[in-house]
Amino acid sequence: MEQFGYQELKVWQMAIEFADIMLDIADNKIPNNKHYRLKEQIESASVSVSSNIAEGKGRWSQKEFVHFLYIARGSLYETVSLLTIVKRRSFINETDFNIIMSKSIEISKALNGLIKSIKTKIKLTSYQL
Repeated sequence: MEQFGYQELKVWQMAIEFADIMLDIADNKIPNNKHYRLKEQIESASVSVSSNIAEGKGRWSQKEFVHFLYIARGSLYETVSLLTIVKRRSFINETDFNIIMSKSIEISKALNGLIKSIKTKIKLTSYQL
């Protein structure tokens, strides 16, 4: 089966795994009878990371791709903020929090590296013209 270009990106694969973890937290750790908006925001923000990577990869130019990578990074930061609230409310323990934070940092570094790489290529291409 043919794949889309974004599926080959390691950062997209990491973001998908991250979303799965966050969706599990929303489904299984946050009480169903309250905090509905918190659950909804966690679901939305965490899924948005991989979605924006994919959408950016599908855009016409590299500059547009970088723009969507910045949006993905913002969604990651939003998710980490929500995760901090979840931890402070004792819905997850310190160990789980630290594991997820490590994954978040890894994704952030990968996004920053990809952004830097693309921006360098854009500058080189512009310079060569």
